[in-house]
Amino acid sequence: MALQDIVEQIVTGLGYDLVEIERSAGGTLRVTIDLPWEQGVEPAFVNVEDCEKVTRQLQYTLEVEGIEYKRLEVSSPGIDRLLRNEQDFERFAGELVDITLRAPVGEAGAGQVAANRKKFRGTLERTEAGWQIVWSDEPQPAPGQKVSKKKKEPAKLQALGFALDELKEARLAPIVDFKGKKPRTAAGESQ
Repeated sequence: MALQDIVEQIVTGLGYDLVEIERSAGGTLRVTIDLPWEQGVEPAFVNVEDCEKVTRQLQYTLEVEGIEYKRLEVSSPGIDRLLRNEQDFERFAGELVDITLRAPVGEAGAGQVAANRKKFRGTLERTEAGWQIVWSDEPQPAPGQKVSKKKKEPAKLQALGFALDELKEARLAPIVDFKGKKPRTAAGESQ
């Protein structure tokens, strides 16, 4: 039995999805797991106990199967997880993502997108034609910087449609709020 099949059988048997298997030249075997996703159900995330449970079972099974490795690492996809397939895009529609296209888009002077641009950060949206990313090129304030409350014209939003086969890489944008504060709505109330 191949390593991929053995690991996938163990991981799915324990109720998780196998995201990735990576074997390094130094003998490290990295296994990335996630909890199954269902549309409309509140998302759950992999925790340390989940990784520990999978690690124990994999250590036993890999020893029995005679598969050599020096170190086993089992982890979650993380806050900047790769989006690999249609299901990942469905799951994270509406989230802030970073995408890199295989080929640059835009021509100088044509449309809103700068010439030869390949990288974008914005909100992932589903459209009738496929997928699009919506963003604003207005710079974000620096952490701790006071933002003027004076009314000003909102920044112009831009959108770029794309097909999954046009992407070199797509991943969730790693947004971390160390202060634990909720963003305020326009009315000044906490959400």
